Amino acid sequence: MTTRENGAASSSRGSLVNDPHVRGIFFQLLLITVLVVVGYVIVSNTIANLQRQNIASGFGFLDRVSGFGTSQSLIEYSESSTFGDALLVGFLNTLLVAVIGIMFATVFGFVVGVARLSKNWVISRLAYCYVELLRNIPLLLQIFFWYFAVLRAVPGKREKWSLFDTFHLNIAGIWLPKPLFGPGSSAIGIALIIAIVASIVIKTWARKRQEATGQQFPVFLTAFGLIIGLPLIAYLASGMPVSFEHPVFNDSGPILQRGFTLGTGMTLIPEFLALTLALAIYTSAFIAEIVRAGIQAVNHGQTEAAHALGLRNAPTLRLVIIPQAMRVIIPPLTSQYLNLTKNSSLAVAIGFPDLVSLGGTVLNQTGQAIEVIAIWMVIYLSLSLITSAFMNWYNQKMALVER
Repeated sequence: MTTRENGAASSSRGSLVNDPHVRGIFFQLLLITVLVVVGYVIVSNTIANLQRQNIASGFGFLDRVSGFGTSQSLIEYSESSTFGDALLVGFLNTLLVAVIGIMFATVFGFVVGVARLSKNWVISRLAYCYVELLRNIPLLLQIFFWYFAVLRAVPGKREKWSLFDTFHLNIAGIWLPKPLFGPGSSAIGIALIIAIVASIVIKTWARKRQEATGQQFPVFLTAFGLIIGLPLIAYLASGMPVSFEHPVFNDSGPILQRGFTLGTGMTLIPEFLALTLALAIYTSAFIAEIVRAGIQAVNHGQTEAAHALGLRNAPTLRLVIIPQAMRVIIPPLTSQYLNLTKNSSLAVAIGFPDLVSLGGTVLNQTGQAIEVIAIWMVIYLSLSLITSAFMNWYNQKMALVER
């Protein structure tokens, strides 16, 4: 090989080494190799440790009888149910807390966020104190406050506080009338679905009509009338098939026999109330700041233009400012929704039977730590991904489109 050929080959190798694309591929392959090796070592050691301790791996334990009960269940559950049923109960309880907490946190957060910008000094200062106080106190302490300081300071099991002789409160929780659905009740649910679909159609039509003609349509009042009116008409037309079972309170006889009769009415346990209130109020303080920042991100000229067209403050905020602020509000709002869902795992501190609490009991009784933890991770990851996907879709829907 000549000197010129040797120099050409060396130059070719040097160019490959200095090529960013080639270097990038090399380091990515190296990283993947390292991760595969580390994963193999971890899995191998885990399997060996499990075999040494005579712990069987797999998810067969989910079909075994659990042998323990729970204080709240949205499905039929007893001590003869399986470990899989127990985890399902915990998942549904977690989902219930997350959904209700997100709803209340959003409402509280938007109200407080708008109040922070109020020209009324008292209202704005109260909103400021609300935000600064609640977001700087750890969530766990707030859960303890609602559970031990508030909901444990109510009357005992032998007494009650009543509202309209229908809603009752004592240390066992809030006692409510339980709805009983008789034959023909499905018509009410169908009417409700039709009302919701009709409301969405009317909202879409009203927006297109307003863009074309400038005329507004009372969408909220119409939707409210449909959602209330159609199920009410179906309820009356089907012979009023829904009745209510009121909780039975025994206030006579020996003191140990007094109190509400178990199995009558519907009960919201204090652990559920404390956890939901704490999550909603704590998260609402962060949402309030997000809403305030989003509103302030909208150019003040938009407000002046709306006022020049004759719009008052309330319609200006609802029709002009908030729609534009949503593109700034939604991304951090998504993070707060995810935080609320994951923070619900603190329920174990007060004994609420959520996914982590019941899963911990299953783990202790079965010893299947890896499987239970894997179930936790998959469920929380799935909830986070579904929430993120929905909020990303909504964010794209609310994005401003250049004309």
